[in-house]
Amino acid sequence: MGWSLKLGNIAGIRVQVHLTFVIFMVWIALSGLLAGKTTADVLANVGFMLGLFTCVVLHEFGHALMAARYGIQTKDITLLPIGGVARLERMPDDPRQELWVALAGPAVNVVIAAAIWLVLLVTRGGPNLTNTNMETGSFFDRIFMVNIFLVLFNMLPAFPMDGGRVVRALLATQMEYTRATRIAAHLGQSMALLFGLLGFLYSPMLMFVALFVWIGASQEANMVEVKFALAGIPLRAAMQTSFETISPGDSLDHVMRLLLAGAQQDFPVVQDDRVVGVVTRDVLIKSLSQKDELLVRDIMHREIVLADASDMLENSLQRLQECNCRTLPVMQDNRLVGLLTAENLGEFIMIQSALKHRTALAGR
Repeated sequence: MGWSLKLGNIAGIRVQVHLTFVIFMVWIALSGLLAGKTTADVLANVGFMLGLFTCVVLHEFGHALMAARYGIQTKDITLLPIGGVARLERMPDDPRQELWVALAGPAVNVVIAAAIWLVLLVTRGGPNLTNTNMETGSFFDRIFMVNIFLVLFNMLPAFPMDGGRVVRALLATQMEYTRATRIAAHLGQSMALLFGLLGFLYSPMLMFVALFVWIGASQEANMVEVKFALAGIPLRAAMQTSFETISPGDSLDHVMRLLLAGAQQDFPVVQDDRVVGVVTRDVLIKSLSQKDELLVRDIMHREIVLADASDMLENSLQRLQECNCRTLPVMQDNRLVGLLTAENLGEFIMIQSALKHRTALAGR
């Protein structure tokens, strides 16, 4: 995630803080000082917020460590002003595994709350929540209250929050996965509308939550639809087989003529029957404005990701997203046989969706 600062690695997982979180913490301190609070009170509020977000990070580690039990790695955990985000490399395909991964985060907050309750019970008879809120009360009373809130809030059936994922996992044990996702997404968007109305009437913060839930539910539903459309289809079915190649010693004028002559935007660079690089349209156009007469070898991307024609399309889509590139050269028997681009993959998805819709209509 851009604009993030690395804090370190814990259990092999990169933990980072988004720049907006740093700005948020500075804003809390400055607003306290401007309101006339003492330095001690301001530091106490900042310390409470750091404690709160430590609980959020531990919540995300609950998801990450449970996912690791099923062989799913976590790319990173990022701390944002609205909470934490753990980026899993994928969600479990087994609904029962997804259920446990979803429940693991809130379970961590239950454990934290139980531990604080036990400590407070031994030291002073239990937590005092009578005059406790986000700004007043002892540190441990407030942290106890926050963890209870995190459990209740995250378990709301508003996809893509934990409660929504629990709903999707339970539905997926009884019906097809994409249908379960659609139902969970619609439920999440319905709750987003409710959050938005309550936010408009009472709290602007709820409007941000509503926006987050609405966008998250839509994105998750779209991702599952795409995965369903590509499931079980080899890459060779969607790759572009009519393409031009260039050599390291070609001039940029030659590549420019190829660009203008057709729809191809990225060009694989081939030398001795090996793919040694890729020239993208953006880099080509930027390089044409330079005074020096450059050759293909001077501007080509040398760190390239290759795909095999027998690879599955759903895996290839993930590789396209991870490498942050638009084109994958496709190999078969060590020969370049095609290109997989974001554009032709998108067209293939639309065609597959249309064909499945036609089949569904014919079956009625």
